[in-house]
Amino acid sequence: MREETGSERPLKKSSNKDREDMLTTDPFDRAVGADDDHLHDECGIFGIFDHEDAAAHTVLGLHALQHRGQEAGGIVTYDVDHFHSHRALGLVGDHFSSPDVISRLPGHRAIGHVRYSTTGGTILRNVQPLFADFDFGGLAIAHNGNLTNAYGTRKALVRRGCIFQSTMDTEVIIHLIATSHYHTVVDRMIDALRQMEGAYSLVALTREKLIGARDRMGVRPLVLGRLGKAHILASETCALDIIGAEYVRDVEPGEIVVIDEKGVRSLKPFAKARQRFCVFEYIYFARPDSTMEKKNVYEVRKRIGRELARENRIDADMVVPVPDSGVPAAIGYAEESGLPFELGIIRNHYVGRTFIEPTSQIRHLGVKLKHNANIGHLKGKRVILVDDSIVRGTTSLKIVEMVRNAGASEIHMHISSPPITHSCFYGIDTPERSELLASTYDLEAMARYIGVDTLAFISIDGLYRAVNGANRDPENPHYCDACFTGDYPIRLSDRESGPVPVQLSLLADRA
Repeated sequence: MREETGSERPLKKSSNKDREDMLTTDPFDRAVGADDDHLHDECGIFGIFDHEDAAAHTVLGLHALQHRGQEAGGIVTYDVDHFHSHRALGLVGDHFSSPDVISRLPGHRAIGHVRYSTTGGTILRNVQPLFADFDFGGLAIAHNGNLTNAYGTRKALVRRGCIFQSTMDTEVIIHLIATSHYHTVVDRMIDALRQMEGAYSLVALTREKLIGARDRMGVRPLVLGRLGKAHILASETCALDIIGAEYVRDVEPGEIVVIDEKGVRSLKPFAKARQRFCVFEYIYFARPDSTMEKKNVYEVRKRIGRELARENRIDADMVVPVPDSGVPAAIGYAEESGLPFELGIIRNHYVGRTFIEPTSQIRHLGVKLKHNANIGHLKGKRVILVDDSIVRGTTSLKIVEMVRNAGASEIHMHISSPPITHSCFYGIDTPERSELLASTYDLEAMARYIGVDTLAFISIDGLYRAVNGANRDPENPHYCDACFTGDYPIRLSDRESGPVPVQLSLLADRA
């Protein structure tokens, strides 16, 4: 394979303070960025088969999926003779928009990946797609999600003589394919995935095929699209929209889609399981213009806001979103409550990814790099702040103080998700449970900590009503909501067998 790679430079990571330190240190001495107190999806994937501008369309698709991962990206293409790769740390636009880069990625088929890592430094060897040479030829693979038995499987593979080059669970799939006794690449992939537990969607590229797969419960999203004669796989429909492609359908839970010169073939080799799509896609992860389960995400978020308002009636003068993630829910809240919707907080969209915070005084001002209070609209007003979630509470604390300093007479924070009380092990960057504010403190204590007059969350039943039209069925919930309920639908084998060494970081450096 001919590979071009970007420089392996370290990226600045916010430190995760423990709970005691977070609650006893002056909040303005905490080096936590204004956007760091959200859950982060870790990957976006894209694949295209049979298009003369495969690399350029993959770059555009990754641009549309940039919200799913901002720390690294990669593309692998295949022409009639060779695989070609370019991987780099940073944003898609920083490394893949150059005509020179595109010219070095020839071929009519390609896959791409954007990544958000968790703890530990981002390094080039962990940037996807991963590539390996097999007896059947080369294979590149890109993966979104987390394999919950990856560490145990990796140990078994190492004992068999496998040598790992990265700390990602994605590489476990490659070694399982390599050691499979089946003949065809599709059968080898099925064999590998049969041995894996977890939540995932993935795309793979061989000399002849583009392959897409989704876990049996459909926790992570994957859609199929078409552009002329070209077939496309992507994490979200917004990646189809940017290239003018037609949405065909969702890849079904447990389905493997094989695309080659003969067209699209669907395989369902796994035992059927209950669907448990990640409900947080609707709350925060997905782009609002995407469609998931045939639902427009923006409209769902507005419905969540309406339900939040119905559950929490309060006298106030205005509804103010915490931009940008709180905007759709705040619009729905305002429509339902009859209160005016106002942009009481203005976001600066031109702030870079990182900010050097050398002194306490600069850290004190850091939140204003991205958000600033609209003083003329807030002074003397009773404000309902609407945001999508509270994780550690650090961002909420700073936002509330900023609004209070702007002269708001009352601040009521309403959250368009239930309290996040449990960590996610299915491909989302979540703090340890001890760092989640709602796992340790009750509602009144949380309100005191972030400095609001009142605090309210949508109920789990209210969330289900907004998304799916009915209360949550505790015997058969339609969504994965483990971060709210602790109901983990997929076995956590690695966790059950004991602590996973941080240095291997399979769970901490997920794809």
